[in-house]
Amino acid sequence: MRPGNPEALSQPYDPARIESARYQFWEQHGVFQPRQTGKDPFVIAIPPPNVTGSLTMGHVLGESIRDTIVRWQRMEGRETLYIPGMDHAGIATQNVVEKKLRADKISRHDLGREGFLKEVWNWKEQYGGLIFQQERRLGTTPDWSRERFTLDEGYSNAVLHVFKSLYDEGLVYRGRYIVNWCPRCQTALSDEEVDHKESTGSLWYIRYPLAETPDKFIVVATTRPETMLGDTGVAVSPKDQRYAKLVGKTAVLPLVRREIPIVADDMVDPKFGTGAVKVTPAHDPNDFETGKMNDAAGDFRGLDRFEARKRIVAALQDAGYLEKVEEHQNSVGHCSRCHTVIEPYLSWQWFVKMAPLAAPAIEAAKKGKVKMFPAKWKKVYLHWLENIRDWCISRQLWWGHRIPVWYRGEEMVVSLTQPEGEGWRQDEDVLDTWFSSWLWPFATLGWPEKTPDLARYYPNSLMVTGSDIIFFWVARMIMAGYHFMGEAPFAHVYFTSIVRDAQGRKMSKSLGNSPDPLAMMEKYGADSVRFTMVQTPTGQDLLFDEKRLETGKFFANKMWNATKLVLMRLGDENLNTVKESHLELTLADRWILSRYANAIKDVTRNLKTYRFAEAAQAVYQFAWNEYCDWYLEMAKPRWALADKGELMTPQERVDLKTARWVSWKVLDGILRLLHPFMPHVSEELWQAMPHDGETLAMASWPRAKKAWFDANAEREVAFLQEIVNAVRNLRVESKIAPGRAVPVVVRGTEEQYALLEKLRGQLLPLARLEDLTVSRDGSRPPVAASAVVQGAEVFLPLDGLVDLDEERARLAREAEKLLTDLEGVKRKLRNQDFLAKAKPEVVEKEKARLEQLEETLEKLKKAQESLSFKAK
Repeated sequence: MRPGNPEALSQPYDPARIESARYQFWEQHGVFQPRQTGKDPFVIAIPPPNVTGSLTMGHVLGESIRDTIVRWQRMEGRETLYIPGMDHAGIATQNVVEKKLRADKISRHDLGREGFLKEVWNWKEQYGGLIFQQERRLGTTPDWSRERFTLDEGYSNAVLHVFKSLYDEGLVYRGRYIVNWCPRCQTALSDEEVDHKESTGSLWYIRYPLAETPDKFIVVATTRPETMLGDTGVAVSPKDQRYAKLVGKTAVLPLVRREIPIVADDMVDPKFGTGAVKVTPAHDPNDFETGKMNDAAGDFRGLDRFEARKRIVAALQDAGYLEKVEEHQNSVGHCSRCHTVIEPYLSWQWFVKMAPLAAPAIEAAKKGKVKMFPAKWKKVYLHWLENIRDWCISRQLWWGHRIPVWYRGEEMVVSLTQPEGEGWRQDEDVLDTWFSSWLWPFATLGWPEKTPDLARYYPNSLMVTGSDIIFFWVARMIMAGYHFMGEAPFAHVYFTSIVRDAQGRKMSKSLGNSPDPLAMMEKYGADSVRFTMVQTPTGQDLLFDEKRLETGKFFANKMWNATKLVLMRLGDENLNTVKESHLELTLADRWILSRYANAIKDVTRNLKTYRFAEAAQAVYQFAWNEYCDWYLEMAKPRWALADKGELMTPQERVDLKTARWVSWKVLDGILRLLHPFMPHVSEELWQAMPHDGETLAMASWPRAKKAWFDANAEREVAFLQEIVNAVRNLRVESKIAPGRAVPVVVRGTEEQYALLEKLRGQLLPLARLEDLTVSRDGSRPPVAASAVVQGAEVFLPLDGLVDLDEERARLAREAEKLLTDLEGVKRKLRNQDFLAKAKPEVVEKEKARLEQLEETLEKLKKAQESLSFKAK
């Protein structure tokens, strides 16, 4: 065993000083690489952040949880593989680089495809991967030697292989369909990449003259008047008797003067608008190119779609075709990347048939082969899969995996390499970014090659990710896993919460309500940030408040000082060789060992069930409230025996050794339990403690001995704690200085009398008592403050401790003031005008104040009663 080193903790706790050094220490000791241990490996992968990404509080939450699990599993003795990597992020990255070029008045078209891609790769080498430097600051422990990038050569081979394989199976096809089109990003989007937002718009009622009787009209209601130039008909419900005689006739398209048919269609809702709707099959590229009207729009050519709307509406009004305009609530699709309003667009795109792929993924969830935490997400997952639509996978971008399809005249070949012969041209489009990342669990391990890593580490054990990408990524990974590997890519999925500000708003750069995680780590330490973030209640969003970070820093500081205190008292003996059977455990020792055993049990159980907040709290409560605040205080009298040196008796030597061993054993265990949550400070403290092994990061997870569980010791010490707390509260209420020794009288049962005598040696110093009297005759002091503990009455005699007359006068003055304040608050809350006009939070504040005043007054009355009591 390496001896303790108290000098290592001579300086105050400073996270900035220790955290970077500890990370280098772990890297030097090869902590992050998997080591075969004989147990099944534990494998988890980072959801690949965008190459453009930087650390956000949402990332911090996910990474803190992932690394907590990885460190715990490593300490459990399992071979752990934590796979890092980045996503090329097609649209996001291309947008960033195009924005940079625009600043120099250059477009990607000026550079050409190859020139632009060279520019993007240069940007990636210069700025990409910043997030991983930031994750190192957080203390995460992936095997960085295995870092993958979705556009690296091996991974790209996997992506293109999948495209061809699915094409050969008939699951990838090309078709001319209406897709979601982003005019800003200039590309098609999948349904999952469209955010629908409720907005208040307008519903325009437009008169379409009937061809046979131009003085009569059929009125059409639309939210998109600018699209009328492409109308091919007017549709009504076949059940709508208002229009039965018009079906089969024609109407004249306003402004354009083109005749269009009036048709019946079951899809028309008779209750929407007038019950007659315009038929605009799609916005062809000839109708909307880059979001502007082209030559086919006549007088409106060249206009932005929204400007075209204004002018078309004005023209309709001038010509007498606009009947009315109503306010209308509408769900409008927006590009999830740039938030531009999307357009329906008719074009040739590549799709994946999803229903055949979804079937095994549905079965996996229903039969529990893939379990989701919290369980509520299973229903959401199944609903999407059971109503799945085909996936548009082609994107009109340059940055990404270029579709491996080749054309020559009427010929089309799907090939990973250019076909032989002249005249072949490759498809211009690239694949959706998610088409590469859905392969993440196995492509990172070398698939489609049959590598040793793939054989050993697939499937992964767990996926931790945000619920916002359950469709984009999680469901698709499960589909891909079954289709290409024959089994689910992981057994469990844990969905992290959304990080919100104190007002409940989702944190975002656009709102400016998200703090800089690096700034938070510099101010409070990475351990504090991690510890705070993992305490997000399972299934609930996290309302982030910077003040909460102080708790983590205070806790780290508490453990620093406690370890320093224990180190000063441990002596030079090799505690690892001490046999527990040779010790004489006191009640305090048996109690703390029992509480320690329960803490191990609670933390481990909560980690196994992904209840991270409860696991972190179990460590915190035990370490601070039980070990530091109680046990160390109870151990001090025995530690002081060391001051006697050679004058110690044999019994005293055993008592000292016992106190030292228990103090060390439990503190060593606390640091092990704490390590997954607060790795830097726990490692620093463990290195200062007497220990075996090179690093806490690879030390064993603590195990609770059956003999340590002691319900009787816990019951007895709980009684002691309640007595001590009662005395402390009575001191405060009676304005008696904390350091002044006081007498206490307890009146209770025979069993309690016996227990009090047993606890007397602990009670006197802990409660700062000059004397403890057990009242067997039922008498009580004449003037005393009192409390009740488990049915026993605890009295603090006040005569001689306070000036009774002065105290009575002071209490009377306080009572008078409280009554005045109380009446004022009651009067305000009876005022209906105040209740009607005041903000709800103001009213609630007054109600809380009323409750507090009434509680304080009740305590004051009890204090007055105690001073007027006469002895029986």
